[in-house]
Amino acid sequence: MSILKKIGLALVVVLVVLQAFRPEKNMSDDHSKNIATIYPVSKEVNAILVKACNDCHSNNSKYPWYASVQPLAWWINDHIVDGKKHFNLDDFANYKLRKQYHKMEEVIEQVKEGEMPLESYSLIHAEAKLTEEERVVITNWAQSVLDSMKATYPIDSLIKKKN
Repeated sequence: MSILKKIGLALVVVLVVLQAFRPEKNMSDDHSKNIATIYPVSKEVNAILVKACNDCHSNNSKYPWYASVQPLAWWINDHIVDGKKHFNLDDFANYKLRKQYHKMEEVIEQVKEGEMPLESYSLIHAEAKLTEEERVVITNWAQSVLDSMKATYPIDSLIKKKN
């Protein structure tokens, strides 16, 4: 057997063995701390969040078929873990007020700048690309959340004081 065949066989064996090691899937029905529990989320906004945001920024991702194949599953899981670390719609009600406020500012900025959804995600999931109209809908919604916070809470509870 040639060296190339041995290397190829070894790679196949490694890939088969890797299939036994899978990350835990991001699937939960607990939405008790979802942003919609404290701020209004219209059907239109929710539809955009579902198509372009929830897979990486909620506790319930929809997985494509290739997410069951290693090492792709690890790569996808890493994106989800990282996305939830930065902003989790299903954990939003647990955030402190300052963090809620800051995250809504980031939503506005990143959606306006076209930084979200990530190009690596929308390249594979073309349906997740936001139209200009959808960008306006999401940024207007995020601004309305900010406005609601400003009207409900004293401004000094939203702005971090410098020592």
